[in-house]
Amino acid sequence: MDQRISFITLAVRDLEATREFYLDGLGWTAELYVPGDVLMIRTGQQLILSLWAEAGFEAEVGPVRRGEGIVPVTIAHNVRTSDEVDAVLELARAAGSDPVEPGRQREWGGYSGYFADPDGFRWEVATNPGPTGAIVLPD
Repeated sequence: MDQRISFITLAVRDLEATREFYLDGLGWTAELYVPGDVLMIRTGQQLILSLWAEAGFEAEVGPVRRGEGIVPVTIAHNVRTSDEVDAVLELARAAGSDPVEPGRQREWGGYSGYFADPDGFRWEVATNPGPTGAIVLPD
């Protein structure tokens, strides 16, 4: 098996609210949008973020777990500077994200903050020093 990820698929409660947040709010572009079914956004050279209406997700994958707390996964968007971190967090806030955790210096040497999409999926926006940080940034 090749060491790569092709799709990240998230089940969403309200696909139209999700579309508005990502496309209208963050300014991203859809690769495919089927109202009431799925929104696919290219997020890397060979990576698609697939936002799937919950009913279709459950029909194919199985029941979605419900409960208190935060979904135990984050999606990261890395940038080059702390000013860029703050700008992306402000864009997310303007797009309707709630909550938005402000950027701050981290013990591991980077600077990061978080925002939530309409379903509460947490996005980390970070600048990451060192070789690993350089791997994830476009040329």
